[in-house]
Formats: sequence, C-alpha cells, structure tokens
Amino acid sequence: MEHSLIPPHEKVSEDEKKILLEKYNITLLQLPKIKIDDPSIKHLSLKRGDVVKIIRKSVTAGNSTFYRVVVNA
Repeated sequence: MEHSLIPPHEKVSEDEKKILLEKYNITLLQLPKIKIDDPSIKHLSLKRGDVVKIIRKSVTAGNSTFYRVVVNA
C-alpha cells in the first residue's frame, strides 16, 4: 500500500500485544476495531483478534501511533 493518504499498518506481535494491554490496563474489546476485509490491511494476512499498529504523521506531534483490533466483517 504505497499511497500518501494511507499510513503504514503493521501487525503487532503477541508479546507486544500483551505489553500494550497491560500498559493501558485494557482488554481487546476496549480497543478500536478494524474489519478484517479493510483494504489497508489485506496484505498483512491477519486473523480475528490480531492487533494492528498504525503510525500516522502529525504536524504537531511528529508521529502518532494508533492501535486497532481485527474483527470479522
């Protein structure tokens, strides 16, 4: 996905996912969701319950990181 309006998406490892959930004291159900058939993550071969890290460029903050949990369509 090489387009200026689509920020990089990457799969979070199971260890990173555990650290993320512990750091913010949340469950997967509390993360924002992204559908498994979303075109921006099709190339990642994800399954339900995986977490995706999205890094957006920000004028004020430099880079902003967002997390989404993959759900069925």
